[in-house]
Amino acid sequence: MGFALLIAMNSSDTWEIVVGGIVALLLLLTPGLLKRKSGWILGSALQIPVVGFGLVVTMMYFLGGVFALLWIAAIVVGRAGEAARARLTPQ
Repeated sequence: MGFALLIAMNSSDTWEIVVGGIVALLLLLTPGLLKRKSGWILGSALQIPVVGFGLVVTMMYFLGGVFALLWIAAIVVGRAGEAARARLTPQ
């Protein structure tokens, strides 16, 4: 998102840069919240404006989609790992 902001600086309005900066800042803060359910919800919700930034920088449609798929894959693989750990942990 930071690199997309650098590209957008040359051809975009101020409000697009401000909104992109807010999204980028939230993306940086979200990993600290991932121990709570609210962090996962916020991270999932932030995928929408990342892809939507394609309206400003066209390549973000592709990159945002790739990162959204990686986010989904991380959730799926993380759940599978947690399930495997729960099966292996003696009770």
